[in-house]
Amino acid sequence: MQKEYFMEIAITQAEAALSKGEFPVGCVIADQREVIATGARQGSAGGRPNEVDHAEILALRNLSVQDRQVDKNELTIFSTMEPCLMCFGAIILSGIPKIVYAFEDVMGGGLSCNLINLKPLYRNARVQIFPNVLREKSLMLFRRFFQNPKNDYWKGSLLARYTLEQ
Repeated sequence: MQKEYFMEIAITQAEAALSKGEFPVGCVIADQREVIATGARQGSAGGRPNEVDHAEILALRNLSVQDRQVDKNELTIFSTMEPCLMCFGAIILSGIPKIVYAFEDVMGGGLSCNLINLKPLYRNARVQIFPNVLREKSLMLFRRFFQNPKNDYWKGSLLARYTLEQ
């Protein structure tokens, strides 16, 4: 699997989100050869953030509306930030067995969740996690976002402070 190659495409999605004033999270769902679906964060710009349209959720939606058949066991999801609990749950439910992410979410990342205490559907999930792929490139996007005085989303938060201290 070409982790860096597909993460570069996720970073391109994040750059597109950032150019619109959105939180710079991009996501790619790929098999061993090609990108199958993409997503970029929406709904974080402006005064009333939408906490549902995360890049991972949008990529999963884009995957679900495709006409072609894919073997989900062969898919990997690439995200420029560690998925939150909502996205992690959706990834498990989708059946995608591999998650690759660039930058850790020290405030809301969901991948350290102990699945053993959850119901069987989640507890029995076999998900491989690959952290820190192109972390520095992703970190630069989050720094740019938090350094921009026009961006209020998570301004002053633990995540913002952590990112700016890196």
